[in-house]
Amino acid sequence: MPMAVRPRSTGIPPWSSSMVSLSSVPVRMWFKFNTNSSANRIPFLKAIRSSQAQASASTVSRKQRRPQNVDGEFFVDHTCIDCDACRWMAPQTFTRVDEQSAVLKQPTCEEERLKALQALISCPTSSIRTEKPPSDILHVQKTFPLPIDEQSVPGVYHCGYHSPKSHGAASYLIVHPEGNILIDSPRFTERLASNIEKLGGARYMFMTHEDDIADHERWSKRLKCDRILHSLEVDDSTANVEIKLEGSGPWSLFEDIQLIHTPGHTEGSVCLFYTSLDILFTGDHLFMTESGLDFSEKFNFYSVPIQLNNVRFLLDLDFRWLLPEQGIQNGQLNH
Repeated sequence: MPMAVRPRSTGIPPWSSSMVSLSSVPVRMWFKFNTNSSANRIPFLKAIRSSQAQASASTVSRKQRRPQNVDGEFFVDHTCIDCDACRWMAPQTFTRVDEQSAVLKQPTCEEERLKALQALISCPTSSIRTEKPPSDILHVQKTFPLPIDEQSVPGVYHCGYHSPKSHGAASYLIVHPEGNILIDSPRFTERLASNIEKLGGARYMFMTHEDDIADHERWSKRLKCDRILHSLEVDDSTANVEIKLEGSGPWSLFEDIQLIHTPGHTEGSVCLFYTSLDILFTGDHLFMTESGLDFSEKFNFYSVPIQLNNVRFLLDLDFRWLLPEQGIQNGQLNH
């Protein structure tokens, strides 16, 4: 069975290693170096400026249009990290070429353009660009969070605004009569926070595992919601999480919200099963590809056999919708 590949998030964007900042340390060195001698000042300053110019040129180069894009308004630049978000958000426009996204076809109608702009906003690295600033971008920002399917799964939303800290993973919002639930962390932005508040805010922020916590603390403070994470996933950055799950569960958040311990991808991975709407939120434990359900063996950080056993367990559940953080092609299943 082919395994999808997703690198483990370290909290540092993987493209950052090639982007050099010389704005702070060299300046401090310059003052120290030149305290007693003016003779060294000019060549040293020239060296700093030369290094800054090279770094700036590298950044500009990476922001240029990839040649794999078709001509037209939208394009993807060289900073793409291949997270695949744009390809399932706007599949008519974006595709995968040479291990990065590219524009396959320019939007030809308002619906396609809207989806392309929503993908642009959601891109974790701002790698999707337009030849000119889109005049309707503020209108598009107001569309988030995006309803998954208002008829079949009312009150369930895709937050957009994917974060580079979680390698572009998707996050979701459940609007629930007993309190809304934010599932994993989108990139923090006040505009999205305001839109979520209009839907009733959030009572809980459920984090499936340690990889995709992103801006959890800012969201918790802004929405005044309690965070939930398995204790096996807690580290220094999540030590102050309000609710730490212990043991192997399962746990009931509400009568129709079950939390299921599914170790495998990580030791403390937990899935959320929304039973009244038959939706399974799986984090990185299980996802969909064009060929069907799959999981990542290469980027398993605990146990492949245990993960496989837990995948088999999940398949026995009565769910019709699968909402993972990566690899979404179509959330609805004939299950």
